[in-house]
Amino acid sequence: MHTVQVGTPHSPKSDGARDSLELLRDWVPQAMEGVPGAEIAVGGKVAQGLDFTGHLEDRMPWVVGFVLLLTFVTMVLIFRSLAVALSAILLNLLSTAASFGVLVAVFQHTWAEGLLDFHNSGAVVSWLPLFLFVVLFGLSMDYHVFVVSRIRETAQNGATVKDAVREGITRSAGVVTSAAIVMVGVFSIFGTLSMVEFKQLGVGLAAAILLDAVVIRAFVLPALMTALGKWNWWPGDRSTGRGDQHATGSDDTRQLRPVPAAPPHYAGAQHQQPYTNRQSYADQ
Repeated sequence: MHTVQVGTPHSPKSDGARDSLELLRDWVPQAMEGVPGAEIAVGGKVAQGLDFTGHLEDRMPWVVGFVLLLTFVTMVLIFRSLAVALSAILLNLLSTAASFGVLVAVFQHTWAEGLLDFHNSGAVVSWLPLFLFVVLFGLSMDYHVFVVSRIRETAQNGATVKDAVREGITRSAGVVTSAAIVMVGVFSIFGTLSMVEFKQLGVGLAAAILLDAVVIRAFVLPALMTALGKWNWWPGDRSTGRGDQHATGSDDTRQLRPVPAAPPHYAGAQHQQPYTNRQSYADQ
């Protein structure tokens, strides 16, 4: 085995370092063509970072597809609704994309260096996007299932879609807000650490949870479900939410009182009086 160390004047994560690596990987095989049975590899810090990022890029579509498919199937089985499943995926993608935008704005520009006390490298850590996607999607689904369950329970009790959304958001607001405050506080601690990787992790998680709890669950989700109306529960029971009939007490929804059965005949009674009043025999 023979090792040749070749230096580069570029930083490991720069475009110049990437170009120098690709140039070496083209030159070295050509130089070793006359050596039979030779195995050639170009390693080092630059190669390690580039190869690891390439591996993540190759696997990311499979991971994202698996998470989205599992989420869709689970939501359909729980709520029996394609609309709820599709809206859950859409809203969670929005909150995750918003956190990625925050990461780019904070860590690929220099305006937050003094605020967070770090030196900007102009890039986000390669493993962070995939890691954040998986974690944030799970946390967002926790919120979504909890809120939509409260809305569906209210709708099944006969409320209109608008009233069910208002009641469901109100009933779940305290729990969602409390959990969001705790998680944002915990994740923000990572933003105070010295390593840039932990800073990016903490800022990304805290921003995503804050946006998800304040914007997505409080504004976007209610607006979307109100606009969909009865189609929220398609292809399930679209009749859910007949709040007007329930409120007015129409004949279709009024519960009929059961007519009590006639009292039994006692032995030795010659004449049995007809049972005409509506009181139960036990009360008599």
